[in-house]
Amino acid sequence: MSGKITLVTGGARSGKSNFAEELAKTSDMPVAYLATAIPFDDGMRDRIKKHRESRPQEWKTYEGFKDLKYVVKEISDNHGTILLDCVTIMVTNLMFEDLSIDWDTINHEQIDRIEASIKDQVFDLLKSMREHNIWGIMVTNEVGMGIVPENRLSRIFGDIAGRINQMIAVEADDVYFTVSGIPMKIK
Repeated sequence: MSGKITLVTGGARSGKSNFAEELAKTSDMPVAYLATAIPFDDGMRDRIKKHRESRPQEWKTYEGFKDLKYVVKEISDNHGTILLDCVTIMVTNLMFEDLSIDWDTINHEQIDRIEASIKDQVFDLLKSMREHNIWGIMVTNEVGMGIVPENRLSRIFGDIAGRINQMIAVEADDVYFTVSGIPMKIK
């Protein structure tokens, strides 16, 4: 049997993380929480703290955003479900690994290389979840429903994040879209 992938998407404060946690609670296997956020300021530290407090204490938390296929392999012996929150923050962290990039002047070939590298990371993660028979519940932000931003970096991010979401949705067994706390199954 191969693993199962569930994607939960929605806008900011749509209830996607809460819904993903409720899904994970239905698992009859131990749950690992894979947090991709970096606590870079007080606001993010507070947000991470609140997320931690809302999770069941028996869930083991792992933190990281790169080479997650190795994390899946490492924890698959003791966990059958992994809740990854969130893909969008993972994409952001991977985009900003090289702090020397000038996003205002970056050329299309460089953008394509960065996106290809991120796609490779996500592909390897999905493949690892399947190979290790993990139920992977992945939370992401739906970034393409608003106005097209004037800022170039924001447009590049939206394009990359949108294509990564599409890639995961194609591979996912189930996809849910949350609006105002209400999940809707769309696949």
